[in-house]
Amino acid sequence: MNWENKKLGEVYDVRDGTHDSPKYIEVGYPLVTSKNLKNGEVNFEKVKFISDTDFININKRSKVDKGDVLFAMIGTIGNPTLITEEPNYAIKNVALFKVGKEQNGQYLKYYLESDSVVSKMLEDAKGTTQKFVGLGYLRSFEIPIPTLEEQKAIVAKLDQAFAAIDQAKANIEKNIANAKELFQSKLNQIFSQKAEGWEERTLQELCEKITDGSHNPPKGVEKSSYLMLSSKNVFDDSINFSNPRYLTKEDFISENKRTDVKENDVLLTIVGTIGRVAVVPRLDNYFVLQRSVAVLKPIPTEINSRFLKYTLRNAIVYLQENSRGVAQKGIYLNQLKQINLFIPNLLLQQQIVTQLDQLQEQTNLLVTKYQQKLANLEELKKSILEKAFKGELV
Repeated sequence: MNWENKKLGEVYDVRDGTHDSPKYIEVGYPLVTSKNLKNGEVNFEKVKFISDTDFININKRSKVDKGDVLFAMIGTIGNPTLITEEPNYAIKNVALFKVGKEQNGQYLKYYLESDSVVSKMLEDAKGTTQKFVGLGYLRSFEIPIPTLEEQKAIVAKLDQAFAAIDQAKANIEKNIANAKELFQSKLNQIFSQKAEGWEERTLQELCEKITDGSHNPPKGVEKSSYLMLSSKNVFDDSINFSNPRYLTKEDFISENKRTDVKENDVLLTIVGTIGRVAVVPRLDNYFVLQRSVAVLKPIPTEINSRFLKYTLRNAIVYLQENSRGVAQKGIYLNQLKQINLFIPNLLLQQQIVTQLDQLQEQTNLLVTKYQQKLANLEELKKSILEKAFKGELV
């Protein structure tokens, strides 16, 4: 293998976008930043726009052309993107690799997204609040350079391998969706067959208390034993305690007067991602909640907590379709309290819960199995990339 390690700046013309903050306007040319590089493409969903004058001035130093590679160098480091169509935008705080005819742009993209390169750059990145790699660092970063023909051969093999992996992942993700749809279908079937004796009741009649979390969350502290969770921490059947907000003891006591979360309470996400439901297990971590989560305290003589959970999951379409708001959808408490539910007696509730718990466990095991297969495919992809740049695919 006759490959030569060279600095990126020796092989490519390495530049970056503007460091200035031009005045944004309603209609104009898009200004692409690191946040707009996603999954190997330029994403324009939340892009901001600049004037013709700013567009021309920025492009004097960093005009993007078809065949170039963009690279996020601030915040989320990485996400290399090969430009395959003529662009009509400028860039800010994004590295620009201009690839000459003697090099292959897809080879560079694959190299920049390989695990060893990403790990090395993250390790060397500077900054405290926001990590970054500088232009000088990128220019001096080394890359193994084979001949152009070898680069093309490596890219062809990687394209072929990754196409097969992507197809396998798509099949697995479809299987996961099918498993979840099968459970939801069974859920809908049970709650649509209301036999004699089922009563229509409002949610307010079935709960001792229905409230939401804090509307004005107190200022957090760096670390404490007192947690505040949001809708990002609540999933169907589980509560995730990663990345909570930490509170002082005094703020926690004050906020806890509102929600007072206890075992067997039901949590429902009501802002943003609407309709995720979890029953609170025996608590090892006591917590309060932000506005995005509602707490429902079922009356034990009226409704089983887990039956209420399944009933709300069955009503997810209703909840989502009846949410309000423009920038962020939400369910109002008064609206939530007046939702009508059909419920049988407690004995039949428990029988239904037992049946659904068993089906849920089977579904979860199947989904976990599929998710492990997805993880294995990601590891395979990383392994293939590493081999490619050690010359083991040629």
